[in-house]
Amino acid sequence: MGTAASHFGAATRPRGSAIDFAGSAHTNEDVRPRQRSEALSRALNVTVASIALLALSPIILLVALAVRFTSQGPILYSQVRVGVDRRFRSRTRFERRGYDHGGRLFKMYKFRTMRVDAEADGKAVWAQQRDPRVTSIGRFLRKTRLDEIPQLYNVIRGEMNIVGPRPERPSIFARLREDIPHYPYRQRVKPGITGWAQINQAYDSCMDDVRRKVDYDLEYVRRQSISHDIRIMSMTIPVMLFRRGGW
Repeated sequence: MGTAASHFGAATRPRGSAIDFAGSAHTNEDVRPRQRSEALSRALNVTVASIALLALSPIILLVALAVRFTSQGPILYSQVRVGVDRRFRSRTRFERRGYDHGGRLFKMYKFRTMRVDAEADGKAVWAQQRDPRVTSIGRFLRKTRLDEIPQLYNVIRGEMNIVGPRPERPSIFARLREDIPHYPYRQRVKPGITGWAQINQAYDSCMDDVRRKVDYDLEYVRRQSISHDIRIMSMTIPVMLFRRGGW
């Protein structure tokens, strides 16, 4: 289905953000993930994802029924996305595979929000505002971000975190890597369901929007911490409840 480097976008930047991350003086060459306890981070992510799946189970059932009975096609939709690149610390990036996707590929799950023929030719198409391919229930799901709930399963599997840069499709990743040289640096941490970029900016409508989101992503990479993740999770809730920035 059509996609962009987006999701969980706020319509405007929240007031009172503690740090103007996009205005940081860091250079992109020094992007290194801030050290933190990966065991503690993993425990937090699995715990939050498991509790969320249990708490949201009635909503999951209702959404599944709504998708099933309002349009033809499967309830869930899966896409291959580019995940974390754990080899960035090594210089031997191309020794074992002919093509560098930018990170480990994985299958990401969502509730289906578009027609089954949204990409009839198989080519990735960026989502757009008032996208005619979106179903009636899909528009609501995308606006409230409920279509992202199945990614909690990706978190439990260890392919994603609750908080992190949004993962992109390999073809779109390849294009953005050409246009934004520092774009691959965001793969140095696991991708997330929500993130610092998503709560500070709406869906992308141009390449400048993507660049701004990448700036937010890179600052998250530099400053990642358990406390900051919890803060971003709490800031995501108003984005969902008040439907800020979704299409």
